Amino acid sequence: MAQTPSNMLPLGTKAPNFRLLDTVSDEKLSLDACKGVKGTVIMFICNHCPFVKHVNSKLTKLAKDYKSKSIDFIAISSNDVTNYPQDGPEYMKKMAVDEGYIFPYLYDQTQSVAKAYNAACTPDFFLFDSNLELFYRGQLDSSRPGNDIPVTGEDLINALNALLNNNPSPENQKPSIGCNIKWRSENEK
Repeated sequence: MAQTPSNMLPLGTKAPNFRLLDTVSDEKLSLDACKGVKGTVIMFICNHCPFVKHVNSKLTKLAKDYKSKSIDFIAISSNDVTNYPQDGPEYMKKMAVDEGYIFPYLYDQTQSVAKAYNAACTPDFFLFDSNLELFYRGQLDSSRPGNDIPVTGEDLINALNALLNNNPSPENQKPSIGCNIKWRSENEK
């Protein structure tokens, strides 16, 4: 299982806008339509990655816990579906329903959104403040498949709470680790 770290986009970066297909509602949604009042978590995930499967239930719980605090979550899959058909929109919808996602699960067919965010792996987490400026990027927590550390969401929770309490961005932000985004080859574009 390859382990790719996040690229750690500079804090304060403005969230690049997008308009992508929500695989659950079959509607195109923009960042403005999905963002939270106090903050927005954008997660690059996919269906087949063992790192994402490892944290899926925690992502669902966190989204439910923080929705009432005016922080919304958005999931985006940017993987090449030609070589990874299990990450295609119809399977994304099934996963969203099976996992009980309360957030949109968007399909980045052109991979332009992943590139705009400098996303590198699944899962890759970005927390933006109410002005859509990057407040946190990095790992959910230190748990990985097979390392026997429980999935707590500690790092992201600390960042979410700091944002809500008007505290500074956490100083020690560790990159997320996961499967690399499956980029399409040049001749597939």
